[in-house]
Amino acid sequence: MDEKERDSAVSGSPVMGRRGFLRAGASVGALAVGAGAGARAMAEGTPDPLITEQQPWASQWGDGVDATPYGLPIRFEGDVIRRNVPWLTADVVSSINFTPIHALDGTITPTGCAFERHHSGAIELAKEDYRLMINGLVETPLVFTYEDLERFPRVNRTLFLECAANSGMEWAGAQLNGVQFTQGMIHNMQYSGVPLRTLLEEAGVKPEGKWVYVEGADASSNGRSIPLEKAMDDVIVAIKANGEALRKEHGYPARLCVPGWEGNMWVKWLRRVEVTDEPVQSREETSKYTDTLADGTSRKWTWVMDAKSVITSPSPQMPIRHGKGPLVITGLAWSGRGAITQVDVSIDGGKSWQVARLAEPGVAMALTRFYLDFDWDGSEMLLQSRAHDETGYVQPTKDQLRAIRGENSVYHNNGIQTWWVKPTGEAENVEVSS
Repeated sequence: MDEKERDSAVSGSPVMGRRGFLRAGASVGALAVGAGAGARAMAEGTPDPLITEQQPWASQWGDGVDATPYGLPIRFEGDVIRRNVPWLTADVVSSINFTPIHALDGTITPTGCAFERHHSGAIELAKEDYRLMINGLVETPLVFTYEDLERFPRVNRTLFLECAANSGMEWAGAQLNGVQFTQGMIHNMQYSGVPLRTLLEEAGVKPEGKWVYVEGADASSNGRSIPLEKAMDDVIVAIKANGEALRKEHGYPARLCVPGWEGNMWVKWLRRVEVTDEPVQSREETSKYTDTLADGTSRKWTWVMDAKSVITSPSPQMPIRHGKGPLVITGLAWSGRGAITQVDVSIDGGKSWQVARLAEPGVAMALTRFYLDFDWDGSEMLLQSRAHDETGYVQPTKDQLRAIRGENSVYHNNGIQTWWVKPTGEAENVEVSS
């Protein structure tokens, strides 16, 4: 395969090869409607003052190193923030802040933008006041301080956390016009902490122990039952995220990470782990976080987040501004069952598919970034993405999900999302029949 063929194979049809893309970008960027004024001026032979004239930022002092002791985004990026939906929950202390995934690239979510969900408000718990109890069916009940946790061997894992209700408002049809609001109950951070298995082994789990019940120190406690097999496998008691101490809203000073499983189980301000012989049947696993079907019965223990993907740009909050020509279609894919192996992109509402390029090989229980470098002719598009994971699972359409589960649930909607991109470049949340 020569370089031209290789470029085409990597990009995918009708994507241009790298050299062709750059050549097209140079000509289209200079002449197309919506291209930068500077590019047009250069094409017309008129000097661009932003190039030819000295600008204020090049002729005066900038800020000193003490201007921002804790680094903050530049003011031009001040719109890249978490947002909530006022009507979604009764009160801000029991609400959701959505990650602005439309405005991000790569896979790591900046800590200050990371999705947060509160059940009774974010509490302030100092490290010196922190205690973690291991009790129940153990040989030696133990209580750990924060300093105790720091002394245990530590692990680092990049993991996605997704609320079971992510895109839950879409079960009955397209509702919220923005990828931040339809799919933003998710974040992906590098967590550092102690395997829960290490602490349980320190206490000594009795043979009759089959489950653990975990609860937080906040007023809601948010207790959940987890099978002992999972607890001893990959669950982490995290004390850092993205290299720094957990944020208050993310459970400072210690939280649980349950890789691949719904976010409600990632108990914040973790205070107690009780080993039991059966599930506790708490509020959060009986009246909540069960999936109500069309006949009124509910699926229970639906912990795993199935494979899912979404195009983040273009999307309703990220319209196409540059007009026709080279266009980078990008988005995120993830699966709670393993690594993403492939993502397909459709521009015609699922009638045909192209294989997107993964920025990096998929990592189990972490977000994967995908790209499709596309030459847009200005026609309307019905943009969709479809994820495949290493188990062979393929992301379903919403109609396929509804045929089995109806429209009564608010949890575990991993159906394919559609953006209608208009010739103007604006995008809208729509559905198409599959």
